[in-house]
Amino acid sequence: MNDAGHRVSGKVPAVTLTFWVIKIAATTLGETGGDSVTMTLDWGYLTGTAIFLSLLVVLVILQIAAKRFHPFLYWATIVASTTAGTTMADFADRSLGIGYSGGSLVLFLCLLAVLGLWYASLGSISVETVNTPKVEAFYWLAITFSQTLGTALGDWMADTTGLGYEGGALVFAAGLAVLALAYYWTDVSRVLLFWAAFILTRPLGATVGDFLDKPRNHGGLALSRPIASAVIAVLILAAILLLPQRAGTHPSKA
Repeated sequence: MNDAGHRVSGKVPAVTLTFWVIKIAATTLGETGGDSVTMTLDWGYLTGTAIFLSLLVVLVILQIAAKRFHPFLYWATIVASTTAGTTMADFADRSLGIGYSGGSLVLFLCLLAVLGLWYASLGSISVETVNTPKVEAFYWLAITFSQTLGTALGDWMADTTGLGYEGGALVFAAGLAVLALAYYWTDVSRVLLFWAAFILTRPLGATVGDFLDKPRNHGGLALSRPIASAVIAVLILAAILLLPQRAGTHPSKA
């Protein structure tokens, strides 16, 4: 019997090139959008975190309540998670004084804990299993921690190591290239490669976003954060409308 008969559509997109293109754009928007609120509007990291984390919670509830995959809802939730990740990481690193290295370590341990609990509870952390409210809760919690970790890693790479935003972006792009080679040329776990790539796309977007909007004397282009955010948002909307997307599939219970 055809294996397709044993699979049903999920509520998250299939992991394709389109997925990664929009994901990187969304992470860049998360950086410029978060900075627009906390820095340009000068509302501060705590207020920014409260706003975007509240928005994220609402969107996750709507995503879990949805009966099928809705591209705009899904990507709105991803943008909310990456924006909340930006403000949360900045709040922890700068306002609480944990620092980029300490923040990255704490967030990495939190992400491992979530993935560990997910695996212990359900026996898999594959995105192909995202088909019940419980799995979705683990999925979005892991995504939020990975987005926040990515922000801290991007800042650490750009500032602490002295590579700057361009250098940091090149390092993370090279890391993603290595993962792509591993995907096509090795038998390394696809689940492991997915989560590694998901984490690395966040600091790539963060360093690109910082490069766009940070002052020139800090190595950036000093572009307007709100304008850069608006342009990136339009590009994401165009990508959702024009590039092919389909829901991922998972094994049915039958």
